[in-house]
Amino acid sequence: MDGVDPGSLSSAKARTLVGLVPQSAGDLLYLETVGQECAAADREASAAPGSCRALLDWLAPGIDPDKHPRDLSEGQRLSLVLAVQLTAAPQVMLLDEPTRGLDYPAKTALGRTIVDLAAQGKAVVVATHDVEFVASVADRVVVLAEGEVISDGPTAEVLGGSPAFATQVAKILGPDWLTVADVAAALVEGGGTGRAESGPASPAVVDERPAP
Repeated sequence: MDGVDPGSLSSAKARTLVGLVPQSAGDLLYLETVGQECAAADREASAAPGSCRALLDWLAPGIDPDKHPRDLSEGQRLSLVLAVQLTAAPQVMLLDEPTRGLDYPAKTALGRTIVDLAAQGKAVVVATHDVEFVASVADRVVVLAEGEVISDGPTAEVLGGSPAFATQVAKILGPDWLTVADVAAALVEGGGTGRAESGPASPAVVDERPAP
């Protein structure tokens, strides 16, 4: 990152370059309340008091600061960990299987968050098997199998070009449309035959589905 290996830096400095949200986001939470987690994140990032809480309210408004992190929903816990990581203002965010355990509204909110982060100029890399989620947020897809790159390119090209990785919409209607939003946009534009211009936004996504 910027010519520096984050592994060679202190944890505090590395967090300003790259943030990581693991599969089990709760593994990064160790204090008794949401408020304590946010205060600790502010101190560790040398951020102004209230910085983490402001990020959490942006991601998931209204979480009780006195609540124990274990008592949060999967989506709220993910939002808290993401807020903790973003407090250090890293330019790269790594998310490992972030949709696991999320219901549809929480997944939709996460997608909006990723798009917003990318719009702020951050690089977002998501490791996931959730091809429908990939289609809704990514502008680039890298398919890996046992450490080998199977396919790499624009989302529409990779997901639309292979039956093994196609979305449900693409399997029914063909490779020109990946999501319901694509179809709706095409209908609004008069039923054109190509993908709508309002395609996915700009984070990069890694999809670790096995090779066909």
